Amino acid sequence: MTRSRRKILFVAEAVTLAHVVRPLVMASSLNHDDYDVHIATASGFEFCYRNNDFPHWNINSISPERFMAALASGKPLYDFPTLKAYAEEELELFDKVNPDIVVGDFRLSLAVSAVTRKIPYVATVNAHWSPYSAFERFPVPDLPAVRLFGEKLVAAVFHRFQPVIFATHARPLNRLRKAYGLKPLGDLRCAYTWGDQTLYLDAPQLVPTRNLPPNHHYVGPAIWSPDTPLPEWWDNLESATPCVYVTLGSSGAIDLLPLVIEILGNMPVNVLLATAGRSKLLDVPGNVRCSDYLPGSDAAQRSALVVCNGGSATVYQALAKGVPVLGIASNMDQHLTMACVEQVGAGISVRSDAASPRLIEQKLQTLLADHRYLAAARQVQEWFEEYQLERRFPQFLDWFSGSDQH
Repeated sequence: MTRSRRKILFVAEAVTLAHVVRPLVMASSLNHDDYDVHIATASGFEFCYRNNDFPHWNINSISPERFMAALASGKPLYDFPTLKAYAEEELELFDKVNPDIVVGDFRLSLAVSAVTRKIPYVATVNAHWSPYSAFERFPVPDLPAVRLFGEKLVAAVFHRFQPVIFATHARPLNRLRKAYGLKPLGDLRCAYTWGDQTLYLDAPQLVPTRNLPPNHHYVGPAIWSPDTPLPEWWDNLESATPCVYVTLGSSGAIDLLPLVIEILGNMPVNVLLATAGRSKLLDVPGNVRCSDYLPGSDAAQRSALVVCNGGSATVYQALAKGVPVLGIASNMDQHLTMACVEQVGAGISVRSDAASPRLIEQKLQTLLADHRYLAAARQVQEWFEEYQLERRFPQFLDWFSGSDQH
């Protein structure tokens, strides 16, 4: 007997490019003879979806600018009214779509709306946010206090009060759950990762956890590149000169880009620069080739080094091609990603608030000259080949949609 198509609704929080494209990668991995796929997200990243025919539902998200401002200040990312409005809109969406399963990427309010409608909810997240993470102490992000008092002092205070800080960040969601008659989830890590099933978009060798419950699973990284044509200069680069791919993405410290380009302009490399539309460099060195967007996987594969903001989207793009990374990290998510990369020796992290010309140049030269970083990156590439999302996510969903786990 043929099983009827299951309707899967992917809900993406459109605050960074990564949170939008990861659901797209998962959706694209599914056999459409088995699944009726729908995607809901806010406007602003339409170029990601132009070559697929999934039914698209428009929902509201806070702006990327508001999200980045909250990250920079260290304040909770969402307040109660915002999450309440999200949940109410999601409940209306569920009534229209009538999904069998909801898959969410950083849409925290689904921990209320999906439960209220009794729809099985799958949360997708990076494992470094897990309550079961091997990290015992979280790094201090680039906050104003760090610039005033120094990282060492702020880190000591942060680690002393980390439980209180993490509980404060979860308070708006827990208040919303209480309003709907649901139990609180705990701290920030539980708020970010809660679901009937939780999927980690990583390889466990790179981002380890301990004592995972049976409803937490690794499915591998979501590798995505924009479907954009190669620029005219792509085939005219000198093949004997190593390339360095530079992109600070949609959430990097863009003010450091001119400094990075100036340093690389004096090095014997070809620079492949993707600005993500966030910067207009009027005068670039002769060895720099610039575009708003590049097919990142192709650019990484062609390069000896990738320079990025330390976020998992570009970091994993590079490591999937066996290329080491210099991550200029600012927010906590980026610092956590790069901490894992440094732990296995596949790259170097530089704090954006400490990124001096001398330090950046030194780290660039080290990564290009020391082949141990290349060897470690190729090891991570092998781990990623074992944990291919395009294989593991459909396997998970086939199991979950046909099981009695919900």
